[in-house]
Amino acid sequence: MTSRTAATEPNDLGRYFIERANAGDVDGLVALYEPDAVLAFPPGNLATGHAEIRKVYEGFVAAAPVLTPGRQHPALVSGDLALTVSTLTTGEMTVEIARRQPDGSWLWAVDQPALVP
Repeated sequence: MTSRTAATEPNDLGRYFIERANAGDVDGLVALYEPDAVLAFPPGNLATGHAEIRKVYEGFVAAAPVLTPGRQHPALVSGDLALTVSTLTTGEMTVEIARRQPDGSWLWAVDQPALVP
């Protein structure tokens, strides 16, 4: 297994997502999520848990998209929860809820990656 840096701030997750997706690292993408996380992608579909999220990203990575970082907004943190938002270069927005883990790192619990304003 490849050693990966844990997210020490909620917005690290978005940066790591871009890096890992562009590297074709499916395991690394899945590792950004809590075991029972919910991913709303592709639009209109829900994937719950690591196994379903892995299937989504296996297909996503197979298409070999090259992702360009958009504008990441400051995380809104309340205790162990954080709302993270990025505006993509397409004008779409990603919206996620991250949760602080017992070791202090952050993982996404809910991910809505394609929200059209």
